[in-house]
Amino acid sequence: MNFRSLLELDARLSDRLRVAEKPGFLRNLAVFFAHSGDSWLWFPLLILLWFFSSSSSRHWEVVEFFGILGLAGVVLAIKFLVRRERPQGEWGGIYRNTDPHSFPSGHAARAFLIAVVAAALAPPWLAAVLWAWAPLVALARVAMGVHYFSDILAGAVLGIIVALVGLQIYPPMVVWLEGLIHFPLW
Repeated sequence: MNFRSLLELDARLSDRLRVAEKPGFLRNLAVFFAHSGDSWLWFPLLILLWFFSSSSSRHWEVVEFFGILGLAGVVLAIKFLVRRERPQGEWGGIYRNTDPHSFPSGHAARAFLIAVVAAALAPPWLAAVLWAWAPLVALARVAMGVHYFSDILAGAVLGIIVALVGLQIYPPMVVWLEGLIHFPLW
């Protein structure tokens, strides 16, 4: 099987999962999950949580915030290197206009990064909820026609890798920051 036939298979599978043009419950559910991974939602949510949470929860929020920020740079760099066009469609005009490239899925990457970091730093119940949520976000992006299936697979893998790397960087970074500003951050 050559690369072209893999892309064709990817497009056929993605088209079968698509519900963007089909009104009803599944489409509404897909719209909800497709938007629930938006960075414009997660950044203010994490900042708000940081102000109202306990000091132990702030570790999770800070790592999530900076992980999402760093991941965005990695995703954008790959998108501009690969330049794969999004599937044709009407839904998701804001994504199509501001980011015409689909590979890898930033939403899938973000959702899986959030789930991995939560598994390491958040309460177990929250980690379980986020691990159930992450694949739904990714699949919703295909269902709404703004990504191919391979885009979300690559995004998920990328999000997991960046999260694992970030969790390795996190402890030494906190020590360095606390020493730099001479008082405990949490």
